[in-house]
Amino acid sequence: MLFSSIEFLIFFPIVLALYWGLNVKARRPLLLLASYYFYLSWNPPFIILLIFSTIVDFSVAKRLMIETEKKRRLGLLLISLVSNLSLLGYFKYAAFFVENLQLIGLDHSFNVDALILPLGISFYTFQTMSYTIDVYRGKLAASNRFFDFALYVSFFPQLIAGPIVRATEFLPQFDPMPKANAVQLKWGAQLLLIGFFKKVFLADYLAIAVDAHMVDPQALTFAEAWISIYCFALQIYFDFSGYSDIARGLGALLGFDIPENFNLPYLATNITDFWRRWHMTLSTWLRDYLYISLGGNRVSRLKTYRNLMITMLLGGLWHGAGWNFVIWGGLHGTYLAVHKFFMERRGEDYKSPENVSGWRRWGSIFLTFHLVCITWVFFRVPGFEDAIAMVKTMFLFNDLSFSVSPALIYTPFIQTCMVYSLLRLYLSHSEGSKTWASIPFFIGLVLFMIVYVPPGTRKFIYFEF
Repeated sequence: MLFSSIEFLIFFPIVLALYWGLNVKARRPLLLLASYYFYLSWNPPFIILLIFSTIVDFSVAKRLMIETEKKRRLGLLLISLVSNLSLLGYFKYAAFFVENLQLIGLDHSFNVDALILPLGISFYTFQTMSYTIDVYRGKLAASNRFFDFALYVSFFPQLIAGPIVRATEFLPQFDPMPKANAVQLKWGAQLLLIGFFKKVFLADYLAIAVDAHMVDPQALTFAEAWISIYCFALQIYFDFSGYSDIARGLGALLGFDIPENFNLPYLATNITDFWRRWHMTLSTWLRDYLYISLGGNRVSRLKTYRNLMITMLLGGLWHGAGWNFVIWGGLHGTYLAVHKFFMERRGEDYKSPENVSGWRRWGSIFLTFHLVCITWVFFRVPGFEDAIAMVKTMFLFNDLSFSVSPALIYTPFIQTCMVYSLLRLYLSHSEGSKTWASIPFFIGLVLFMIVYVPPGTRKFIYFEF
């Protein structure tokens, strides 16, 4: 059930009306049933995996609260990690593993061609594991109410593609079950409309231009390669941040606070700053549960660089079962290690983005954005040889021509930049304004989307992960 589908546009108002009309005790089972129905509407059998992860981690966390012996506590944690990662590994990486067995000439008898990736498994697996790890570390008391935990795992606004919500942030909101106030209703409606606008108009229009040129990446000219990757950089930002805005908006209309996931990442002045702004709930998850567990920066300099590289390589593999995603993660790991090395040499004051100003600030933004764009090639282009060929083209400066009409790719890129700049300008001047003052703007936004909506329905990019 896509957020932009007719089914969801019928489903959510019914759930919202019932939620507002029911008493506090009835809201929890309503949202849990609605969340399970939302997931069942995609592929019913896979809800078994969702419920299995919920039961395992709820049970393990409860046992961790009464177990004091270190080895047994570690054994309980391993039950949670192995259970979750085994399911994720089988459904997401079995085909990748078998493919690599074939590449090195090993025979196998596994048939994984028919495997379907369960929707949202990468996201809800990280949520349930973070809960168990926090209980194990003593940062969170295990929930005594199974239905609270089940709702935390399956909450439909952010179930499929995040943001990745921590139990420490979400479970306290259930006491009592909230109901949106006037501020949340206004904020939720704004986020909802802005999210749909980012997805339906900005991301999907850019997708037309990107898809037109990515049919044959090896045939791209220098100009086409750079402009198309600029378009994809904007497409994936508007697509994913649009989903996050919609999720946060839906949550706010129900009275829940879902954390921010993006903060103008392409204005980052360095790669570390970029990861503080891009997919923030994933980057903090990787930091807290992987990087720090490996030793973080509390070890020697070389081991710190190793930890950064392992974290980003696994972060790349989390995004997709393919060597291109591993390379994408490896490039970011290399960027982070190099940046950390130079920042340690320059001193603590230079590490903060606020200390970079003037021409140096804009030069840093320009460099960071283009380093990120190079990594997007491996994220977007499916084949390794095609991706390498495209990167080579981007640095040869050999051909400024276009094989198709330049308007097909320039127009959506330029109009996206202009429209989004106007949107940001409006929002920056409308903070604190009365609700009625925003109504004409958002009515115009809805009409604009209706008139100029691109043909066809495109799913969100992160539904594939």
